[in-house]
Amino acid sequence: MQMHHAIPSVATHGTPTDSYAMKKLFAIAPFFFLAACEMPVSTPTSPRGPALPAITDDTCNANQYGSLIGQDVTVLERVMILDLVRVIRPNQAVTLDFRPERINFKVGPAGAITSINCG
Repeated sequence: MQMHHAIPSVATHGTPTDSYAMKKLFAIAPFFFLAACEMPVSTPTSPRGPALPAITDDTCNANQYGSLIGQDVTVLERVMILDLVRVIRPNQAVTLDFRPERINFKVGPAGAITSINCG
C-alpha cells in the first residue's frame, strides 16, 4: 500500500506588485541604517568636536585647564599638573585604555593645544 502525502505547492513567481514593493524597500532601507548611525550633537563644539568635556563628564578636572586651549604645547612645561597627563600629537598612536582620571591634551599640526579631555 502506497501512501501519498499531499504537499501544497508554493508559487515561486512573485506578482509584479511584489517586485515593485521589494525594489521600493531596498531603495529606502539604507536611509534607515544611516539614521541609526547618527551621532548626538554636543556643545560647545569646534570643527573637530568638543574642546572640553561636559561638566558631568569631567572626571579629571580638565576644565580647569581650558585657558590653555589655543596656546603652544610648550605652555605645559610651565604648568604644574599632579595628575596623570597624556599629550597626543597629530597621527600619534595611543593606547585605547580609558582612564577617567587622566587628562589628555590634544595638539594640532601647528603645535597648539586644540582640545582637552579625560581618558
